Amino acid sequence: MRGLKGKRVLITGGASGIGAATARRFLEEGSAVCVLDSDANARAQIQRQLPGLAATLAADVSDLKQVESAFAEAVRAMGAVDVLVNNAGISIRHNFLDITPAEWDKVIAVNLTGVFYVAQTAARHMWERGSGVILQTASTNGVMGYPYYADYNATKAGVIELTRSMALELAPKVRVCAVAPGYVLTPMQRAEYSDAMLDEVNRKIPLRRHAKPEEIAALFAFLASDDAAYMTGHAYTVDGGETAGGLASR
Repeated sequence: MRGLKGKRVLITGGASGIGAATARRFLEEGSAVCVLDSDANARAQIQRQLPGLAATLAADVSDLKQVESAFAEAVRAMGAVDVLVNNAGISIRHNFLDITPAEWDKVIAVNLTGVFYVAQTAARHMWERGSGVILQTASTNGVMGYPYYADYNATKAGVIELTRSMALELAPKVRVCAVAPGYVLTPMQRAEYSDAMLDEVNRKIPLRRHAKPEEIAALFAFLASDDAAYMTGHAYTVDGGETAGGLASR
């Protein structure tokens, strides 16, 4: 894609799943890539899988000091950050009546407060430099009702609104978009399914399958590229048609 060669990219939650696929895609496009992740085992694995990474950084995105320190490391490693893929997130499957205050606080801290910390840190850097692209991982959970994920759903709706507000305030220097995946068959997701469960979920999706992580990574690459230079302020859904007919909560 046009304009990605030589771009300096920071990906949070970048050591596994969608983040790892996105790191691989940007490397293939000729970008410099730093991965930030709180999971030490996942960081070690991604270093082995993608030896071309500029750096692999450790940070808990819900801790502002750790975010600022890791971002400074990324700048030292690459010289600047041109593109942020703000992807770190967690989920806890629970009946709404059983969500504990501690669980609620943890999901909000990582998925919304952490997204804000990373986005604001990157935005200040990009604003001073006069350009940049911030891409955030939302979800179809942020636009449709899904049972058993009330805390996660609330954070993803928040990421979409944060994206819109940031895009308005940071234009024309910095573009801000969100990607809202539906069901994605990451290794972690596959491990949670029996074959029967996977078939049942696939049955609900018009394309009859989950997305591959690489398909989500492709949209991140496009939105960061010069081909998307007039795109900002929106969340772009990648769900195989799942939400087109209101299938999400059936």
